[in-house]
Amino acid sequence: MRLPAVPGLGGWGDDPAWGVVYDATVEHPRLGRPLWRLGVGADLDRLHRAVRAVGSLPDGGRVLDVPCGGGIGLRGLRTDQEVDYLAADLSPVMLARTGRVAERLGVADRVRLLRADVAHLPLPDDHVDLVLSFTGLHCFPDPVAAVHEMARVLRPGGMLSLSTLVEDSGPRYLPLRVVGRAAGLLGPGITQQALARELDGVGLHDVRLVRDGAMVWVTAVA
Repeated sequence: MRLPAVPGLGGWGDDPAWGVVYDATVEHPRLGRPLWRLGVGADLDRLHRAVRAVGSLPDGGRVLDVPCGGGIGLRGLRTDQEVDYLAADLSPVMLARTGRVAERLGVADRVRLLRADVAHLPLPDDHVDLVLSFTGLHCFPDPVAAVHEMARVLRPGGMLSLSTLVEDSGPRYLPLRVVGRAAGLLGPGITQQALARELDGVGLHDVRLVRDGAMVWVTAVA
């Protein structure tokens, strides 16, 4: 399922201009920090800390990164870390970008590219030890279905780590939500309260939600 798009600007199934900007802010923190603070009121360093947590997964573990986008999550992999990294995205363009990043970082032998709809993941139950979804949930046409699928594929004791814009972030960020939706960059979204309810409803525990500007950062255990 895809969102409507403005050619050249929105539409995650293609290669939107915003995707390039997003990757640039993450790759260059000195540029990205003030832009994140100005645009979404959030601390970019939270994303970098969440990414680094990937490196703590023991050898033999399996990661699902959905949507993998420009391969942000790969920055957390250690070069000596023997894990199975499933990079999933609906967009072939984004998958290709992630593949190039994996080659550049020297971790391509551990990365599998998977074209998939997050609402219908082609994976069995209890399949992965860590699910990453950085700044992705607000882009999905059905965020509730996405949460259910992420929880389904997590093994008992596995961790979910995600960040998302939320709908109840107040009037300051209303223009962001309106413009993002009109451009085809944002889906219907979800409130922080509704997200907490869904995480509980799918049986996750030790749920932690931290509000940061227009965003919420989440960790939870299966």
